[in-house]
Amino acid sequence: MDLTFGRYTFGINEKEEASMAKKKEIVEIKTKNPLANGSFNEKAARDVMKMIKDKKIDIIDLKFNDLPGLWQHFSIPASELLEMDDITRSIWVDGIGFDGSSIRGFQKIQESDMIMIPDPTTAVIDPVCEVPTLSVICDIYDPLTRKPYSRDPRYIAKKAEKYLKETGIADSVYFGPEAEFFIFNDIRFDQNENSGYYFIDSVEGDWNTGKKEDPNLGYKIRYKEGYFPVPPHDSLQDLRSRIILKMREAGVKIEVHHHEVATAGQCEIDIKFDKLTKMADSLLMYKYIIKNMAKKAGMVATFMPKPLFADNGSGMHCHQSLWKNGTNLFFDKNGYALLSQTAKYYIGGLLKHANSLMAFCAPTTNSYKRLVPGYEAPVNLVYSARNRSAAVRIPMYSDSPKSKRIEFRPPDPSCNGYIAFSAMLMAGLDGIINKIDPGKPTDKDLFELGEAEMAKIPTVPSSLRRAIDALEADHEYLLRGGVFTKDVIDVWLEFKRKKEIDAVRMRPHPYEFYLYFDI
Repeated sequence: MDLTFGRYTFGINEKEEASMAKKKEIVEIKTKNPLANGSFNEKAARDVMKMIKDKKIDIIDLKFNDLPGLWQHFSIPASELLEMDDITRSIWVDGIGFDGSSIRGFQKIQESDMIMIPDPTTAVIDPVCEVPTLSVICDIYDPLTRKPYSRDPRYIAKKAEKYLKETGIADSVYFGPEAEFFIFNDIRFDQNENSGYYFIDSVEGDWNTGKKEDPNLGYKIRYKEGYFPVPPHDSLQDLRSRIILKMREAGVKIEVHHHEVATAGQCEIDIKFDKLTKMADSLLMYKYIIKNMAKKAGMVATFMPKPLFADNGSGMHCHQSLWKNGTNLFFDKNGYALLSQTAKYYIGGLLKHANSLMAFCAPTTNSYKRLVPGYEAPVNLVYSARNRSAAVRIPMYSDSPKSKRIEFRPPDPSCNGYIAFSAMLMAGLDGIINKIDPGKPTDKDLFELGEAEMAKIPTVPSSLRRAIDALEADHEYLLRGGVFTKDVIDVWLEFKRKKEIDAVRMRPHPYEFYLYFDI
């Protein structure tokens, strides 16, 4: 007897065949309904096969997302998607196996087998590979139950969109993230038992005004003055332009690019708004292109929220709106800042659950070196029209009903888009369902308030530890509709505490030597 699994066939003798009897039901499920809780898009798969032939593709690169948010991949020859006897019994349906225990946040070693199934609707020609390569995003499945894997971030995003429709509140949610990042000329870092350091350099860095560069041509960007002078101060104009052209090739729609506030190569490229899962897909392609294009230019890009001391960090302000039957539910011509009551309840949910949201939206220890007063960081849990010191801002660029949205400003680009977008949506929906009043708007410059007034305003957590503790105490709203599952929450808490919070907490910091060595 032969058992075919994906692209592999294993021989089984008669003795082993008897031991397989109990698994017969699972095999039948696989045969009769290859994608439990899903469907196979045969037209899209055949379109991909045609693209492979027409574009003379040599390699298929299969990508998926680990729990913290980094793309993983492996590649197969393009012939694997062309030479098949039955497309309904191919990799498009059966998937391809991998070791889930080697992926952060996934399986333990005793239950490591997982399968990834390509989503043909995501196929694009890879914009940075030299060898003709087709990039395809995959969904993760359990090989025994043939059901989607609960810790697959993309599956969480799909469930969030499904739950939105089930509530009847809206049929679509749109996200428009503004991810900031740095492009440096050099980065070195190390930490061991007897030393620890990092060293960053940039031709734009204000600290290089006196550096011997043979010649030093000046035009270094002063601290907090990078928004946004023209070249030669902005030395990255052409690189960003090449980056967005590559993004357009990959189907990532771009609205604008520019230098950001900080010295030393801080940039922003804004993606045109899209639906939740599609936007999270695009955000990963966005990061992938930026990192690879920077490397090709002999530079290095980072989405670390706060790599530089005493200058602005990198945030990812998230614009969002709910729509139903083609109508923007956040618009009301008579409302404050043209906001509807539905939008205000959504804001109420974001503000109420902001502390626990930060565990997903600002998920690194470094995130909380950005979320401090004085560097345009939106730490105050209030909302306002135009006011950039508020956690929730209502953009006022246009009075068009279609453009009305809210902007949640505390998130940063170290987050996993699938998870962070889903968590924000769930918090907003909880606000609508429970009619959570966000209170009155705050239109003052919060950075100029006195200590007594500021003490009355709630703020985001001051550390990842506090955000993780908040998530542990407040996550019921995330479990609605099975969008997040308890195992996802538990694994996230454990991973962040053991792998990040404790790891940083136990290591001496270089500045501690300045403070305490001579004590």
